[in-house]
Amino acid sequence: MDRGIAASSGVAIGRAHIIKKEIEVKKYRVENANEEIDRLDRAISIAKDEIEKIKDASVNTIGEKNAKVFEAHLMILEDVEFINSIKNRIYNDKINAEYAVKLVSYEYSQIFLNMENEYFKERASDIKDVGNRIINILSGSNNNSIINIHKKCIIVADDITPSETAQMNKELVLGIATNLGGKTSHSAIIARTLEIPAVLGLGNITDVVKEGDILILDGDEGIVIINPDDETVKRYKEKQQKINEEKSELLKYKNIIVNKNGRLIEIAANIGKIEEVDLAVKYGADGIGLFRTEFLYMDKETLPTEDEQFEAYKHVLEKMEGKPVIIRTLDIGGDKHINYLNLEKEQNPFLGLRAIRLCLNRIDLFKAQLRALLRASIYGNLRIMFPMISGLKELRKAKGVLKEVEEELSSQGIKYSNDYKLGIMIEVPSAAIISDMLAKEVDFFSIGTNDLIQYTLAVDRMNQNVSYLYEPSHPAILRLIKTVIDNAHREGIWVGMCGEMASDLSMTETLFEMGLDEFSVSPPMILNLKKKLGGTYEGN
Repeated sequence: MDRGIAASSGVAIGRAHIIKKEIEVKKYRVENANEEIDRLDRAISIAKDEIEKIKDASVNTIGEKNAKVFEAHLMILEDVEFINSIKNRIYNDKINAEYAVKLVSYEYSQIFLNMENEYFKERASDIKDVGNRIINILSGSNNNSIINIHKKCIIVADDITPSETAQMNKELVLGIATNLGGKTSHSAIIARTLEIPAVLGLGNITDVVKEGDILILDGDEGIVIINPDDETVKRYKEKQQKINEEKSELLKYKNIIVNKNGRLIEIAANIGKIEEVDLAVKYGADGIGLFRTEFLYMDKETLPTEDEQFEAYKHVLEKMEGKPVIIRTLDIGGDKHINYLNLEKEQNPFLGLRAIRLCLNRIDLFKAQLRALLRASIYGNLRIMFPMISGLKELRKAKGVLKEVEEELSSQGIKYSNDYKLGIMIEVPSAAIISDMLAKEVDFFSIGTNDLIQYTLAVDRMNQNVSYLYEPSHPAILRLIKTVIDNAHREGIWVGMCGEMASDLSMTETLFEMGLDEFSVSPPMILNLKKKLGGTYEGN
C-alpha cells in the first residue's frame, strides 16, 4: 500500500497505464546558432497554436475558469525573459534548441519549486508542460499518450500537466496516481471538476508500478494498492458501490431545510472561485458561508480591477437567487502570497501583515474591493465579512473605511443596497475572548477554526512534526467556541462556522448543542451534514 495526498475523492479499480513524459534529449553542437533560433521560433509558434486549440476545446469539459490555466501557458511562451534565456543558451553555448529548452525549463521550474508558498510551488508543472511541448515539436515526437488512451485505465505518472488533465477522456480515465502534486495544483482542481479520483504526491509510484498492474486507488484516504488480492478487490468494489449508493441516497437531502428541535440550521458552502457556486447550487446549499476573495487576486498577474471584482461578486449573488452570500474581504498573508504586491518577507507571516491588517495598511486595495462589493449588493443577499479581527479599534477602523465608501458611492450617484449585513471572522483568541464587546458592533460572527486552533494551541497546522497537537476537540477550543456563541446570542446576533471543524461529522452534534446557527463547508459535504443533523425537514 502506498500513501499520498487525497486530491480528488472516489474509488477507482483498474489497470495501470504508465505515462512516461521524460523525453530523452541529446546535446549536440550547432554551427549556425541563428538557424537553430529560427527553428525554436517556429516551434514556439506551433506550440501557441496548439495551446489555443486546447484552451478553446477544454472550455466545454472543465469550464471557462479552469480553462484559463492555458492562458498562463501562453504567457510563458510570450515571456521575453524565459524565451531569451533559451536563445542565449543556443547562441552562447552553440547547443541545439531541444537541449537549451530542457536546461532553461528545468532552471525555471526549480525556482518555483523552491518557493515557500505551495500555490506558486505547484506552478512548476506549468513550466515543465510548456517546455515539454516545445521539445516535442522540435524533436517531432508525440508523447501525449494520455490523450490517445483507448481503454479504461488508471493513469500513473510522475506528474500530470494541466493540458493533459483537461484533454483526458473522462469515460476512460478511471483515476490518477502521481509522484508529484498537491491539492492546490491545477491538475488536482481539474480532476475534482471532472470527478476523477486522484492520489497525488506519492513520491515513487512510477518506480513500483508496472504497466498493466491492477490498482485500487482510494481518493478519499489517499492510498494506492498495487496488485491486490481477490478479497481486497471485493472489499473495495463494495466500498465503490456503497459510495455510489450513498451519493444517490444523499440527493434526497438537497432541497431540505434543517429544522432540529425547533431551530433552523443553515448549511452553507465555502467557495474560492466563482465557478464553484455551481457546485453549491448542485448540492443544495442554503447560502454561501464563505467566499474566499483572495483567489481573484492569486489567479492574476496584476491587481483585479474594481469592475472585475464587481462582476465576480454579482455573478455569485445572482446564482444564489436571494440566498445569503458571505463574501470575505481580502485575506492575503500567512500561507497566501501575491508577488505583484511586493510585500516584505516576514519572519512570522501568520502573525504579520495579513488579512484586515493588510487592507487597513493598503486602503487603496480595501476601498476598491468594498466599492465592488457594495455595487454588487443590489443583485442579491450580501453579507460582508472582515477576516482576522483582533480587537475593537481594528474593527471600528475597518467600519469607518466602509462608511467612507458608502458616502463616496452616494455622492457619485452609484446605487447600493442598505440591507447588506456586516460580520467578522472569529479566528484570533483575543477576538473570541472579547466577543461580548465585538458582538455589539456587527450583525454576525463566523468562526474560523483553522486559525483559531492554530493560534490558541500554538501549533503550526502545516508542520508535520507538531500536527498531532492540532486538536479541534481540545477543551480550550471548545470553551472558546461556546463563549463566542453565548456572547453573540446575548446580543441577538447569529454565529456560523466556516473552518474545517464544521465539516467534522464527529463534532456536528456537539456544535449544534452549543448553539451554532450555521455550518459552512465544502459543497460536496453539504448533503452529508444535512443528513447528520437529522431533525424535522421542510422544503421541496
